[in-house]
Amino acid sequence: MPTAAAERPAELPDGQIGAARSGRSFALPRGTGRAAARIASLTVCQGALMVGLGLLITGPARGLWPMTVEDEVDEGFEHARTGTLNTLSFLGSEAGNTLTVIAVTVLASTGLVLLPRLPMWRQTAFLAVAVSLQSLVFLVITESVDRHRPEVHRLDASPPTSSYTSGHTGAAAALYGGLAVLALSRLRGPWRRIVGGLLLLVPVMVAVARLYRGMHHPTDVIGGLVNGGLSLLIVGRALFTDGAVTAPVGANPMTSVADAGADGHATAPGRTVVVFNPTVTGEADCEALREVLERHGHPAPVFVETTAEDPGTGQTAGAVRDRARLVVVCGGDGTLRAAADALAGSGVPLAVVPCGTGNLLARNLGLPLSPTEALAAALRGAPHRLDLGRVEGDGLTATHFAAMSGAGLDAEIMEHTDDRAKSVLGWPAYVLAGVGALRTPRMRLSVRLDDAPALRRTARMVLVGNVGTVQGGTTLLPAARPDDGLLDLLILDPRGVGGWVRALATLLRGGAKRPRPSDVDTLTTRDGDRSGIPVEFFTFRRAELTFDSTQSRELDGDPVAPGRRFTAEVRPGALTVLLPAGGE
Repeated sequence: MPTAAAERPAELPDGQIGAARSGRSFALPRGTGRAAARIASLTVCQGALMVGLGLLITGPARGLWPMTVEDEVDEGFEHARTGTLNTLSFLGSEAGNTLTVIAVTVLASTGLVLLPRLPMWRQTAFLAVAVSLQSLVFLVITESVDRHRPEVHRLDASPPTSSYTSGHTGAAAALYGGLAVLALSRLRGPWRRIVGGLLLLVPVMVAVARLYRGMHHPTDVIGGLVNGGLSLLIVGRALFTDGAVTAPVGANPMTSVADAGADGHATAPGRTVVVFNPTVTGEADCEALREVLERHGHPAPVFVETTAEDPGTGQTAGAVRDRARLVVVCGGDGTLRAAADALAGSGVPLAVVPCGTGNLLARNLGLPLSPTEALAAALRGAPHRLDLGRVEGDGLTATHFAAMSGAGLDAEIMEHTDDRAKSVLGWPAYVLAGVGALRTPRMRLSVRLDDAPALRRTARMVLVGNVGTVQGGTTLLPAARPDDGLLDLLILDPRGVGGWVRALATLLRGGAKRPRPSDVDTLTTRDGDRSGIPVEFFTFRRAELTFDSTQSRELDGDPVAPGRRFTAEVRPGALTVLLPAGGE
């Protein structure tokens, strides 16, 4: 999740990771008003939904299941009480107590602002606003829906609010659910999912405790969970996924490693520069990478951050200009692509440190997916010259990609993959987005490869690749190699269920592991008719794709401006990459 404001980092004199703090003042991001209006309107809808459900439960539906068995559930909890369980339920209930929720929210928000090197204003707003909105909706519900508490002995004093919904449970869902989202998106390593999972269990524990203590009916705590979850969803989408809130006008994107000098002078020639994406790389990760670099003879490395305005190109160009001996890129495929664009043809070696969701190039190069292990393996290896793809088109400035680019279905998937889903699920988030993207309409296009005549095709997806394997080990371009001086093209055009089955069968078996052809290659039927073929493979040095209508496009997993023209050509050996022995 991108930070709300970008600040220019600076190299500390002793080479440690650091940044020149320009202060922790808060600059209001652009789009805040639109985001606030969206949150407000959706919160009104949330309140109406929750009130409507409450009136339904207490009115027309009270004689229906499961409302008819709620009294039995309440009595069952009452009969199961013991001294030990009473104590445990008290602790669980207190986790959702108003004072506890306020205290934890204030402490967490303060920590998000003061502890990181760059204040996490957006994450702070996400947590505080979600908890506050949940409470506001809860008050509206209790004023609108009158429901008596269970007819059992209650272990706590009854507050003067309606039993529906459970305020403790709703507050816990918003607070600890929000902390879980932040933990899953910011932490790395084996503790990431453990911490996130434990935080998600807290609202459930609070819900059970409130039932056990006789304070609510089952549908009350379910309503609380829904209320808290909706608040998180509304605020999270507005701040993190809808793109309404962007960096403030006064943000200073980093454009040169020369800016990393605290005294304003350029970085000394021969230094190692680490370009890292702060949204996926924490301070602990940077410290671990620094230790690996120093163990392998790279003392006092310079660490520079990417920003929303400059995802890595400017920082890497500065490193090249300042004659860095090595550039280490720590981020996902998008960060790597931006850095590779600046490194193209420079000869400055690159060490790839995978920290993103897809990490396509790292997977295809056989690098470890642990950041420190990947860096150590690269530093023990040797430089290899790899190809890059150079692309341009209408509305698309000439640039490079390192792994894959395309139009149609794959670009639609990239556009509709939720950032929070990627943070929580990893690459399976693309699979979930792909289900909805299957409705992408078929496109018509002309394909001109090298000096061959133009071909007319229909397709669901066209994919240009420098490498062939994607997440989950599926090979889409079986003949693709990153160092063969060629690019590969996949045209996917299944028709009906049978066509999709044939296409999947072809892709899963890796296109029959065909050997590398010497020129343009395609799968054809014996009579030359391609209308029934769901998958076609080509190889080329230059491809010109012209679509009959505007299509979504993507470069290394990042959506770019849609358009009708897409030209790709190979730049053989343009990128120098450190690879472990035997890596390709």
